[in-house]
Amino acid sequence: MAVQFLVGAIVSVINIMIHALVTVGAIGIARTAGLRYAARPRLHLMAVMVATASTLMVAHTMEVLVWALAYATLGAAPAGSDLIYFAFVNYTTLGYGDITPIQAWRLTGPMTAMNGILMFGWSTAVLFEVLRKTLDDLGVTRLSDAR
Repeated sequence: MAVQFLVGAIVSVINIMIHALVTVGAIGIARTAGLRYAARPRLHLMAVMVATASTLMVAHTMEVLVWALAYATLGAAPAGSDLIYFAFVNYTTLGYGDITPIQAWRLTGPMTAMNGILMFGWSTAVLFEVLRKTLDDLGVTRLSDAR
């Protein structure tokens, strides 16, 4: 059981590093974009938010791939399982249960879910901060004021 926790912690830390790098990049890009003059603030805000959300989705996909690689390396799922699908189901906490880890690695599923839910919460905070900062940079106090 200790080995499962250790492996889960290592994979989680790798994903946290990926998310930190993407977050720093996304906020930097959003900050730069927010400082540009915008003739159409609503369109500008929408573009910044779409770019930020898309970037975060790429980060989540990379993190799922890290989990799938870990599953493959460990042999944590039954032979012939679609490991990317299995990782996505666990990471998103969807939990279909149509593929389950082998007995020796059964904690990897919940650890993947714990990592995923943390990363999604973090992404929500990043999206809110980008929205807030972009509105501030545009000099908008309420979203309805962005014309």
